[in-house]
This record gives sequence, C-alpha cells and structure tokens, in this order.
Amino acid sequence: MTAMALFAAPARRFFTLDIASRAAALSLGANAVLMVLKITVGLMFGSVAVLGDGGDSGEDVLASVLAFFTVRLALQPADLSHPYGHGKAESLAALSQAALIASGAAFIAVASIRRLVADDTEIAVVPSLVTMAVTVAVNLAVMAYAFRAARLSGSVAIASDARHLMTNVVQAAAVGAGLILVGVTGEHVFDPIVALLLAVYLAWIAYSILRVALSELIDTALPAEEVALLETCLAHEAHGVRGFHALRSRKSGREKYIEMHVLVDPALSVSEAHLRVEEIERDIRSLIPGAIVSIHVDPDEPGIMDRGHAEWAAHGLPETRLNLQKH
Repeated sequence: MTAMALFAAPARRFFTLDIASRAAALSLGANAVLMVLKITVGLMFGSVAVLGDGGDSGEDVLASVLAFFTVRLALQPADLSHPYGHGKAESLAALSQAALIASGAAFIAVASIRRLVADDTEIAVVPSLVTMAVTVAVNLAVMAYAFRAARLSGSVAIASDARHLMTNVVQAAAVGAGLILVGVTGEHVFDPIVALLLAVYLAWIAYSILRVALSELIDTALPAEEVALLETCLAHEAHGVRGFHALRSRKSGREKYIEMHVLVDPALSVSEAHLRVEEIERDIRSLIPGAIVSIHVDPDEPGIMDRGHAEWAAHGLPETRLNLQKH
C-alpha cells in the first residue's frame, strides 16, 4: 500500500463525519502537534511561558478528545433508557474542559512564581518566537472552523472548544509579546510575568465555560429572545391561539425542549385543535432550530388559566402565561 493510500482512508473518514465531529477531530490533531512543538522548544530554549503553553496544549489534547467523543455520543438518538436523548453529554464535556483549563492555569502560575523567585534561565528568543507565531496561525485557522461548526450544529462542546482555542491564540500572542520584551530589554523577568498573567486569564475563561455548562445541566430556561419568538409565533392570527400558560423550556446539548398549554376556541373539534397544534409546533421549529415542542390544548373558558396557576403554585412553581386575545 502506498503512502498516499495510507493517508487517503483517514481523510475519507474525516469528511464523512458531521461538521461538529470534524471540528473536534481537527482541534485534536492541531493541539497534539502544537503540544509536541511547544514542549520541545520550551525545554530546549528555556522559556517557561512557552513550556507552560505547551503544558496547556497537552490539556487541550485531552479536552479535544473529550469533545470528539461526547459530540459523537450526543448525536446518538433517544432510546428507552434515555428518552430525552444524550445531549447532556456535551455539557459534561464543557465542564471537563473548564476543569482542564483551570488546572492549566494552576500549573502555569506555579511554574511562573518558581521562576520569579529562584531562577534566571537563559532564553533563546528567536526559536521561541517562531513557535508562538506558528501556534497563533494554526489556532486561528482551527478556531474559525470550530466557531462555524458550533454555530451550524448548536454543539455546546464545540462552542466551548472554540472558546478554548481562542484562549490559546491570546496566550500565544501574550507569550510572544513577553519574548519580544525579553529580547529588547535583556530582562528575563518578563517571561514569567507574562506566564503569570496568562494563568489569571485562563482561570477567568475556565469560570465562564463552567457557568454556561452548569446552566444547561440544571435545566435553565431558554433565553428571553427565544421566548419572544414563541410569543410572536403564538400571536399569529392563523393559529387561532387565544393565550398560553404553563410554559416550560430547557436545553439539552443541541436540542431545546418546550412545553406549554395553549388556549383555543372551545367550539373547535378535537381534530381541528390537533391540526392547529401541529401547525404551531412546525412554525416554532422553523423559528427555533432544534426545538422539540409539546403542546397541551385547553379550551378558552373562564378561569382556565387561574386553575392552572393554582396547580403550579401548589408545587411552588412560577408560571409564565399570556392572554393573546385582541380587545
């Protein structure tokens, strides 16, 4: 088998993947190459910032492996044991990425403080700068693809990976700036100072990813702008909806679950009401991609929403409701 044939098979498999999985695989390959490059250069030429960035790339490799496999898991259809699908796997991957970034921040901070206190190792500026330039170029390309993949697929794991790649670009640029200062001034102290600032930045990024991942794991409602889209859809006169209540929503990976009760003319037949509900569900899915909608029909009779409100209040639940009748 020729060398070209050896590379052709993996390439074909790569392009058969969905866009989120391709982004995860691309990130994994890029991070693995950059990890080897930066750790080698950091050890050979004495820059703790480059070495710390290489250590962070090692964590990036683990994060990319997690992103790849959790994206593949999240794509698995719902089954009897997981009737709501496997979307939460992506949120777990984002949590793992936050933990890896935070541990990377701690590693870089310890190495920087140690260098500031006790060490003054000579640093070869030029090869270290070239390494950081290559890092910026590679991460910018992979980051752009990952953000596009996250936007098209709605993948939480890939969005977190893309933000992680963005931190790598900032890191590499900051390390490069520190190396330039070392070269211009001859003061090696700039190298660990830049590395220490990077540690603080990484800790902040870890916190921001953690906050987003936790919001999905605890079933936070959809954002206000998407709820507004729901109201716009329901207010369409063709649907004949007179109001809604008991609205609940949550996000699981790429899927968004929406439940509500809608008020319709009591004179409608069951068949007519069912057709109206199907139209509403279809329109909501067109406005909110990934939405899985469940609608219960209530007759628009006096006190119907008050009875529903009393039931929710008995369980200590706040209720979203809106009367859409024209006056």
